[in-house]
Amino acid sequence: MSAPVPPPAVVMSQLLGGFQVSQALYVVAKLDICTMLDDGPRTVAELAERSGALAGPLGRLVRTLTMVGVFRTEGDLVTATPLGALLSRAHPASLAAVAELWMETHYGPFGELLETVRTGVPGADRYFGMPMFAWLSEDPTRSELMTRAMANVTGALRAGMFDGYELPPGRVVADIGGADGSVLGRLIGDRPERVGVVLDLPEVEPAATARLTELGLADRITFTAGDFFASVPAADVYVLSFVLHDWDDESGVRVLESIREAARPGARLLVLEGVVPPGDTPHLTKMVDLTMLGMLPGRERTQPEFRALLEKAGFTLDRVVPTPTAFSIVEASVN
Repeated sequence: MSAPVPPPAVVMSQLLGGFQVSQALYVVAKLDICTMLDDGPRTVAELAERSGALAGPLGRLVRTLTMVGVFRTEGDLVTATPLGALLSRAHPASLAAVAELWMETHYGPFGELLETVRTGVPGADRYFGMPMFAWLSEDPTRSELMTRAMANVTGALRAGMFDGYELPPGRVVADIGGADGSVLGRLIGDRPERVGVVLDLPEVEPAATARLTELGLADRITFTAGDFFASVPAADVYVLSFVLHDWDDESGVRVLESIREAARPGARLLVLEGVVPPGDTPHLTKMVDLTMLGMLPGRERTQPEFRALLEKAGFTLDRVVPTPTAFSIVEASVN
């Protein structure tokens, strides 16, 4: 027998209270509660002692989160569900750093969403007094959190994205704005005939060096500090992994023009992003676009919008390759 459908007023109340659940999940991630449950159930008292929290408030938090499938309780024992386990830092698809990033960098600016809709100015600009990326770069700990969170997203939401995908030909593959190199590592890790270069800001280099060493690819993938608006390395294949959606069309064209100017003859471009489907079809990109609206000048794009953006910068959209994930590989070539 199926569960009764809650009345619309109850559903709307739950939606309106979503901010409370987000904060509760953040507390769980920040206190490492789910990491502590990796080895099996523990009592609330144990979890409180190990995390430095009070048992009473923590127990109430756990009780609430059982309603959304994060925990199960049996008597005094608490168990993380498969959903809750994603907030363990040891989980291969961990989203713990994403919970930290969103609550520590996104939560406040989203209080400015009304003014964003009225003025078009990202909430982050108003809340921080400067664009988000400028604010992140002011403090190495902020940049480090951003890098960890993006690595989480690569490991969780984009897992399997390249299964069965064959890279266009070319020895040198450049990941522009490639963070710690995780995406490039997945693309060329099992292709010894390829070499790679990651271009990103100087403050990302320590994380990239550590990650590429961990992957055993430091001899084939190098890191170059730079600004993709100014110049990029010469390569045969370029990767833009979730970069263009951060920027408006004018800025996106500037990034693409930097690539076109450096590209070797016959170079190809891979844009790894979500492609917004038409109509009311539910899709993750439509939620990601809300993040873009609140935080950055960019946006998620439809296939016609990608085509127009690429053509404006001197590229031809060749094809859009669907993947097992919510994201696609948009292939383009230099005109």
